[in-house]
Amino acid sequence: MISEKELTGFRNRFPVFRNSIYLNSCSQGALSDAVEQGLAEMMEMWREKGSPWDLWVEQYEVLRGELGQFLNCEADEVAIVPSVSAGVSSVASAFDFRGRSTVIMGEFEFPTMGHIWMAQRQRGAKVEFLSAKGLEELPAEAYERRIDKDTVIVPVTGVCFKNGFRSDISRIAAAAHAQGAYVLLDDYQDCGTRPRNVKDLGVDFYTAGTLKYLLGASGLAFLYVRKPLISQLQPTISGWFAQEHPFDFATQRFEPAASARRFESGTPPIPNVYMALAGLRLLRDLGFDNIAAHVARLTSALLKGAQELEIAFKTPPHSVGPLVVLQSTDAQGLVETLAHAGIVCSSRHDGLRVSFHAYNTMEDVTQLLEALKRNLAFMVRSHGVAANV
Repeated sequence: MISEKELTGFRNRFPVFRNSIYLNSCSQGALSDAVEQGLAEMMEMWREKGSPWDLWVEQYEVLRGELGQFLNCEADEVAIVPSVSAGVSSVASAFDFRGRSTVIMGEFEFPTMGHIWMAQRQRGAKVEFLSAKGLEELPAEAYERRIDKDTVIVPVTGVCFKNGFRSDISRIAAAAHAQGAYVLLDDYQDCGTRPRNVKDLGVDFYTAGTLKYLLGASGLAFLYVRKPLISQLQPTISGWFAQEHPFDFATQRFEPAASARRFESGTPPIPNVYMALAGLRLLRDLGFDNIAAHVARLTSALLKGAQELEIAFKTPPHSVGPLVVLQSTDAQGLVETLAHAGIVCSSRHDGLRVSFHAYNTMEDVTQLLEALKRNLAFMVRSHGVAANV
């Protein structure tokens, strides 16, 4: 459990809280002094040494190792990529769809997931979307009923960006594996708020990025590939850093790395590497179990407060966070109204998105609920019953 002293010390490292209540980590993590210092260190090296690529590439490998520790996997199972889209595209390019051809995913996926796999239709992929139950839940049973011997892969979101619904990853993975299909977990909307063990989850691929709950910047993501699959899959999206010996500069030799680096492509984004390391270490020092418990308490308090105000919410009432979505008649207008009161949130469709992280407090929840009470005209009312759950 995070003590009051620890929470205060941690929160003080994020300047945005000097003038705002920041509740938008689902879009972008707040900037800490540690991440700023990480970037400053890289810039100082650039200024003083000109081109210390040996040191920069060393840090790139340090990050790979620390991501492996965070995910409970080997460093060689981690690819560092510029975005989740790049990582998933690399995976998709490794399938030929001449045997198994069906890709099964739910309607809760972030758009990029649908776009990448639908782009494979011209290569023979058949893409099917599962519909949500009651619009706001997509139970594992829906996957179990549909996955069959023609299914090649099941991409699944950990937490839906639209409503905060949390998928039953282990059960979906078991259903896919029972039919000989792979599972790819997109954990972007949760990664950084709890411990992660890809082995326990049973997934074949795992991807997330650093700009949200890992407190880094855009332009850096990562991809876990289960070790036995690395040698079996050869992406057609490639580049020099995907090669076994990139610094041989062998233009006419194609020799993909034996590790997950074969899913990478070009020069790594070194400034982002330094920021990612700083953010990851800051969270690790606080403790991911502690963060998860803290976020769950804040989420529970907001859902309870919303029910008391008879505000309809799109997030299942048993949610443990980090994302809570309240239903609004004018979500973007409400975001702007709250911003004038110093409360930073975001919107998607008819939902006000509120996201919690380790730096948020119960006072943040109280202030938000008081602001919502003053602006009930923006809210869809539940009349004592949580709507759409």
